[in-house]
Amino acid sequence: MGKIYFNPWQKQFKSPFGAVAEGAFVRFAIQADDPGIARVFLIITPEGKQTHRIQMEPAEEGFYEFEFFFNDGKGLYFYHFELEYLAHNQQRFIRYYCWSGENGHGHLVDHLEEIKEYQVTCFEKAETPPAWYREAVFYQIFPDRFRNGNPDGSINSPKPNTFIYGKVTDEPLYVKDTQGEILRWDFYGGNFAGIKEKIPYLKELGVNALYLNPIFEARSNHRYDTADYLKVDGILGTETEFSELLEILHNEGFHVILDGVFSHVGRNSRYFNYDGTYGEDVGAYQNIHSRYFPWFTFTSYPNDYRSWWGVKDLPEVDKDNEEFQEFIYGKDGVLSKWNHLGVDGWRLDVADELPDGFIAGIRGNLDSFSDQILLGEVWEDASNKISYGVRRQYILGNHLQGVMNYPLRTATIALLTEQCAPKDVALDFTRLQENYPKDVFYNSLNNVGTHDTERILTQLGGNRDKLSLAFALLVLFPGVPCVYYGDEAGLTGGKDPDNRKFFPWETIDEVCYQACQSWLKLRRENRLLQTGEFDLIFSEKLFGILRYDKTDFVLAVLNPLDVDVVINAADFASYRQLPLDQERLEELLDGQFIMANHSYVITGRFD
Repeated sequence: MGKIYFNPWQKQFKSPFGAVAEGAFVRFAIQADDPGIARVFLIITPEGKQTHRIQMEPAEEGFYEFEFFFNDGKGLYFYHFELEYLAHNQQRFIRYYCWSGENGHGHLVDHLEEIKEYQVTCFEKAETPPAWYREAVFYQIFPDRFRNGNPDGSINSPKPNTFIYGKVTDEPLYVKDTQGEILRWDFYGGNFAGIKEKIPYLKELGVNALYLNPIFEARSNHRYDTADYLKVDGILGTETEFSELLEILHNEGFHVILDGVFSHVGRNSRYFNYDGTYGEDVGAYQNIHSRYFPWFTFTSYPNDYRSWWGVKDLPEVDKDNEEFQEFIYGKDGVLSKWNHLGVDGWRLDVADELPDGFIAGIRGNLDSFSDQILLGEVWEDASNKISYGVRRQYILGNHLQGVMNYPLRTATIALLTEQCAPKDVALDFTRLQENYPKDVFYNSLNNVGTHDTERILTQLGGNRDKLSLAFALLVLFPGVPCVYYGDEAGLTGGKDPDNRKFFPWETIDEVCYQACQSWLKLRRENRLLQTGEFDLIFSEKLFGILRYDKTDFVLAVLNPLDVDVVINAADFASYRQLPLDQERLEELLDGQFIMANHSYVITGRFD
């Protein structure tokens, strides 16, 4: 049998690489150099629509090709190839060439049920972000745990039935009953004044944008149980103080995005009002005639109701309710109030819980303002995500402009703890790069730690050298880096609440800080790390990242092992065709040595 081969990651087989816009033409070419083949067909199906069976045209050197017009609307297009053979007895039979499930290459199968389809993401339009966004370096602040800026250390508006830690060095602790319900919420007293006080620190670190966990009135310290979307939480300060903070941050060159929690509210919120705090007749729980009653789904009024993942403290809101939609993203709604005040964008909490139409409504609101960014919390590949039985429209246009890059965190930990080989990380990210529209890929909010994950230093076993490499991956990958508060200071911690300790202002780990600061500096000062093209190289032990344009490049090679490794250019491979040929690669890497957990960053120009 002759050679049968197709690989969409190589331009001779599919051009252009990756996702495509509606109305684009894409050239598919398969090598089917076998004399028994009579005809070759491209079988391509826009999801939910009619399948196209297209006879491909013979080309030189045993190739068959066809230029397909993506004119069936945005969405996912799935494809494979059908090879029609003519046997010696003139009988015809069919074999199928489809994705192997490994890297870009495929394989032959004999039965339809064995087919794994290739994917092409077809998007409505490019998601060009505000100019400031790609130049941003974010810092995520969990407000209660960052800094109390009151000179006497007093707590603003302490909440009833809570406890306040005696010292900021105290370990966070939940006080729960036998059913696991929180009895008393705990607070350290971080506030807006504390953020303002530490602006010089943030500038010195090298960040110029803030992502704030929820700031609206709530019972808890995390504030994902919103009590009033139109008020800031009094323990943080006043709305005037927040407005002044925004103005100061903007004057200092910062941008600020807020956490939008719209899938659910707090049980003790103004809208549900379980405990009657907001009045005896206010809220869905207290009054069946309340304007908020239609926002919720009761199975047995008032005590049985739909809640977020069954957590009774978080009643779920019906996002299809038109009054709730108007309240959130209408002309005079929640988003408009805070956008007019000066916030620069939103991160949507649990985007999987928000219907596509609801996200589109939020996007429409933000598009009526200038220079806004809309990001979503999505933990997996956002191109083909299915939630609640529906294929999501997240990144196909006019919805999210980017998503949180949790796959980067997963890959970083796996690589640096030697749970997977460099080639496996390169495989996962080449596939993600293929599936995402380029703008969305570059709009990713990169993270190696958040309030929902164990601290990165803890995940890396306390190894500060490996923490430096984690910061390297954070800034070298396409996307906008976001440092979780305290990671740069050497904070450790396991699962919630241990990952939400107070910032260690008196005991900042200088080794961790200097590592983070130096990598952020490299990112800010090198435009290729903001907008440059992206490819990966790998050997058995080493991992390389290439960022480049037509004239310049940055090549970083990382050693995730605890032993010294000699760089040998001949050992490196790539899943795609690199702009650096083997001779140039050998010239750059010849004689270089990498010590344990170290990295080399090489800058240069193409000849």
